[in-house]
Amino acid sequence: MQDDAKDDALKRLSYLSGHLDGVRRMIEADTYCVDVLKQTHAVRRAIEKLEAVLLEGHLHSCVPDAIRDGREDQVVDELVELYQVANR
Repeated sequence: MQDDAKDDALKRLSYLSGHLDGVRRMIEADTYCVDVLKQTHAVRRAIEKLEAVLLEGHLHSCVPDAIRDGREDQVVDELVELYQVANR
């Protein structure tokens, strides 16, 4: 993984961790359900952004490296699998 993508992913994970802790505190404090659900939606969006960062990093580093190494079929199979997982 490229250093900038890794740094971005780690920052996003730290944010997500803190956000999830906040959601836990909200539930423990019996916060109004709609307010908690708004926060869980924000967590989901943050996870989607993290996934986008990881995928972009993969497409810019790992995929070209694998193609240069002659592993085109493996790369295509992995990308198809990712696509299928994302659409479940």
